[in-house]
Amino acid sequence: MFVPFAHAVSASFEPVQILPPVAVGIGYAVRARTLARQGRPVPTWRRTAFWAGIALIFTTLVSPVANAGHELILAHMVQHLLLADIGALLLVLGCTGPLLQPLLGLPVFKQLRVLVHPAVALPLWVVNLYVWHLPFLYQAALSSEPVHALQHTAFLAFGVNMWLALLGPLPAPEWFGNGARFMYLVTGRLAGALLGNVFIWSGKVFYPDYRAGEASWHISALNDQGVAGTIMMVESSIVTILLLGWLFMKTARDAEERQVLVEYAHDHGLDLSERRAARAVGAGRGAELRRRLEQAVR
Repeated sequence: MFVPFAHAVSASFEPVQILPPVAVGIGYAVRARTLARQGRPVPTWRRTAFWAGIALIFTTLVSPVANAGHELILAHMVQHLLLADIGALLLVLGCTGPLLQPLLGLPVFKQLRVLVHPAVALPLWVVNLYVWHLPFLYQAALSSEPVHALQHTAFLAFGVNMWLALLGPLPAPEWFGNGARFMYLVTGRLAGALLGNVFIWSGKVFYPDYRAGEASWHISALNDQGVAGTIMMVESSIVTILLLGWLFMKTARDAEERQVLVEYAHDHGLDLSERRAARAVGAGRGAELRRRLEQAVR
């Protein structure tokens, strides 16, 4: 495939899309500095993950990939996956409970807290993914900067919300243990893979507005669409494998931590049920429970 040099090196700049990540980055920096002054610093690895996510989001919005996204479906797919899947994941990994506390205290976010419930977050993410890939909406984003900004904002917002339910610091329902997390992850990944398969095997051009751009890159519409679907499936597979590895290690670590807590309580004559220990460990509060047990021993 011949690559037009001017297309490959040209960047894109849409100010409406730049403002949200700038605002989020400023808010994060201010809050992280406040916590550091209070002696509650955000762990280095979390800060690194967050700023990597911000950098990735900026890259997708202003790099040549963004410019090519107006001409090729496959480039637009790369942009969306980096922005709404990997970028959103990195932002969530950068968050802690204390860091989000001021935001969660706002009345509007108290009302929207239900959206982070796993039974709500995943269906919302799937619906948002499929709705924005409807031809009339997807192509509207190509010709309208406000619609394009809305599309990217929705992808990022629902992506962050989906990952928050799985990996975030907010309390999860008691039933959302490691087995439920496994089903959550697999269901979401399969939903994305299904859309990728539609692009690969449909034999129908969904977005004819790309034809001019595809002609300039000397690629057929069906090939462009098929490569976009392949990219979607490959990215989804890689993320799934990595997260399943994390979930496997988390399951083993949780079981060990739960057993240590129960044995410590038993050895010191304290009442601690398996269920209570499992609930604390599952919520990421095993260390807090251990401190309470140690205080009770004293």
